[in-house]
Amino acid sequence: MWDGTACCAYNGGQTGLILIPHMKNVPHTVTDAAIATIRERIEASVYPVGSLLPAQRQLSEELAISRASLREALTTLEALGMLHIRPGKGVYVSSAQASTSHAWRFADQASLPDTYQMRFALEGFVARLAAHSIGDADIDWLQDNLDSLHGALISAELEEAAQLDFAFHMRIVSLAGNAAIESILRGSADIMKESQRLPFYRRELVLSTFHEHAAIVAAFKARDSEGAGRAIETHIVNAAQRAGVHFPLPLKA
Repeated sequence: MWDGTACCAYNGGQTGLILIPHMKNVPHTVTDAAIATIRERIEASVYPVGSLLPAQRQLSEELAISRASLREALTTLEALGMLHIRPGKGVYVSSAQASTSHAWRFADQASLPDTYQMRFALEGFVARLAAHSIGDADIDWLQDNLDSLHGALISAELEEAAQLDFAFHMRIVSLAGNAAIESILRGSADIMKESQRLPFYRRELVLSTFHEHAAIVAAFKARDSEGAGRAIETHIVNAAQRAGVHFPLPLKA
């Protein structure tokens, strides 16, 4: 039985990400369980294609989950192409099969591999800069963000987690004091946020971002410039891999 989770693999071109279902016996969260149940009902034609799903209040009671968790499940199934959410009108079944791809929405501006490579090139540098000037109050802010990120991931509030992830990275960029780099990255905010959201499709690895951020914070606490740069570069490479992107790293001299 599929538990509703999915990993992403980049197809090598500009067209998108290939979503590959994970076979699991036990869903990781109540949201995963809801995704699995609704998907099974769609595939069994309990909810036929073209039909309107029960009202969210009724469905949340049937599945014994919160409205927030249900909305996340519905959003995930919409991303998989199985549902169509029409605000004010309800949620309709659009397909009995999950879509084979999840489009990278910014392909006309930059490919997903290019986006991660840009982040690798710039964010490692700014982390090294930030380590020289970071103060105790800044470290406290990063630690508070880290604690909030952990709570959001444990609660499967993935959109909140993505926002916290973005804020964490941009705080480090601001601390570096390089206005040119900050302008580039803030000007690419939507692309940045999307590249940070995609790795969360790997639900079984969802806490990886927390552990990688913790390593970054530890390096800053030690005022270890090189360690901070390496930690954030490792994080970006790993995040890219969780989104299905593998890019070659430059060889060290």
